[in-house]
Amino acid sequence: MNIAIWIVQGIVALGFIFSGWMKTFQYEKAKASWSWVKEVSRGVVSFIGIAELLGVLGLILPQATNIAPALTPLAAIVLFGAVFHIKRKEYQEIGVISFSWR
Repeated sequence: MNIAIWIVQGIVALGFIFSGWMKTFQYEKAKASWSWVKEVSRGVVSFIGIAELLGVLGLILPQATNIAPALTPLAAIVLFGAVFHIKRKEYQEIGVISFSWR
């Protein structure tokens, strides 16, 4: 079971690294890929990207270093971004790996 959890954490982390990187450092590419980015300020998009990148650290480091591993589930708070997309009826945007290559 532990191996399965690490695999899931790794896949989720990779998705958030990609997503957070685009939102933080490749704004124009993010704007072309995700329709919602056009409707919020660049600052909000960057904030979300930074939160996702920090969430990756929180997802992996506590468990990997065995320092406060109980904090790892708190990193899942980043997943509350799904609520944003549900409210906007953007169901295709909810998946971590739901992006378009452009």
